Amino acid sequence: MHFVAAWNEHARKDILAALGKAGFDLAVNGIAERFGYDNMTCFHSSYMGMTHCDKSKMHSDIYATEDKSWNIVFPIITVEGTDPELDIMSENMNTVIGVHYLKDIAYAMGDFGYHQTRPSMYYDPDDKNHEDMAVDIRVVFGAYCSQIDESNIAMLRHVYDGDDPAPFSDQFKELPMREVHWDKSGKSSLAKPSGIGYETVL
Repeated sequence: MHFVAAWNEHARKDILAALGKAGFDLAVNGIAERFGYDNMTCFHSSYMGMTHCDKSKMHSDIYATEDKSWNIVFPIITVEGTDPELDIMSENMNTVIGVHYLKDIAYAMGDFGYHQTRPSMYYDPDDKNHEDMAVDIRVVFGAYCSQIDESNIAMLRHVYDGDDPAPFSDQFKELPMREVHWDKSGKSSLAKPSGIGYETVL
């Protein structure tokens, strides 16, 4: 897997603005209204490319945030004719469902949304002739978005502020949030966030 994240402030803001242009504000608005949130901040974005996978680990990227956070994943480049590519575990952990990455479909996984990449082989790295072959690659995009408040800011700080803290971890230092991408007033967006340090978006 090839993992590329927006790891500085300029890149982070550019990728959020591009998401807004692509219509991602509608997705954030839909989730926020469906679950009755007051606001949402999209605090991390990344691209994940994969050419082959022998095995992977079932995991959750977001947990214990009082059901106020989402890992939203959708494909940029798909590989036709594959078996299911992503395993998603049900809430009771007794059922695992394999799904395909499909254009115009996103998977939104909330707190304890366990998932893993299924073993896939778009090319065989042991094949001595693979250097002469075109290599298929699947690319997906992921965004972490949350209503960050008194009930979960300590947990988010704990998860992301480690020995090598993520560049967005300063979002979790204090409330109110310094950057908000959706609120009930409709004045905040991914391209024009509001919050501490921003002028009110008109």
